[in-house]
Amino acid sequence: MITDLESATPALCRLQLGSELRQLRLKAGLTSTQVVRKLLWSPSKLTRLETGENATVETSDIMALCQIYAVDPETAELLKGYAAVTKTKRDWWQSALHRPVISPGFKAFLGMEATASALHNYESEYVPGLLQTEAYVRVIHQRAYDGLSEEEIDRMVALRMTRQQVLRREPPLKFAAIISEAVLHRQVGGPEVMRAQLAHIAEMTSLPNVRVQVVPFTVGAHRGMSGAFATFQFRDRVALKPIVYLENLADHWVTRQEADVELFEEAFTDLQALAPGPEESLNLVKTAMKEL
Repeated sequence: MITDLESATPALCRLQLGSELRQLRLKAGLTSTQVVRKLLWSPSKLTRLETGENATVETSDIMALCQIYAVDPETAELLKGYAAVTKTKRDWWQSALHRPVISPGFKAFLGMEATASALHNYESEYVPGLLQTEAYVRVIHQRAYDGLSEEEIDRMVALRMTRQQVLRREPPLKFAAIISEAVLHRQVGGPEVMRAQLAHIAEMTSLPNVRVQVVPFTVGAHRGMSGAFATFQFRDRVALKPIVYLENLADHWVTRQEADVELFEEAFTDLQALAPGPEESLNLVKTAMKEL
């Protein structure tokens, strides 16, 4: 529960609101289908509310749900307060600079990243976004995404650089990254860009809230081979349970299903145990730098 709405961010209010609405629906013994039929809503509208994906939330929608769920007046006022924050404040990524290049699915990711207390990220193909240099980001978007204009690429680079501020905010995001050794040897942008990128990873590991491990080729098969994933943890694990984020070229999506979350959290724990510790992993990074 958010106790200080004046200082709360819209992203946090959306996530908190969505979590509480889902709990209230389940407590009322109603399915999503039953609710949307009563309100004559599309199924996606309720889904977006419960997952915190809407940029703003209408107070009238919250009042309608509270009536169906028989919510007590005090709780209803709190939920309407959450909705009001989304109408009166804007998250940084809603600016004119960033908004044109952010897909609906990625908005959900940015909201989670901005409000999470910890992020666990496994990457098999490229350096995690929070550790990328500007030159590395630019090359990725030039090569991996066809049809982007220079202006769009500039916006994507600016977005990535701004995102990285979560590592130096107060309190900072606790970031644990595990990367495949292949990431260290894939010359994105050529030797010069890659050397600078690896040096940046080494520099970022000096931050107390950043932990980087490398899964070397020699370990063979492992649980990360199915692809990249990220899990978010929040300070209030009762109100905001961990969330898994997945993406590919076509889409981004999140899952809050307990079985799915548990599966990915276990996979990350296994990878942490399988990979060398931070110091030995840093040596792998430095060795790759020398080879360049």
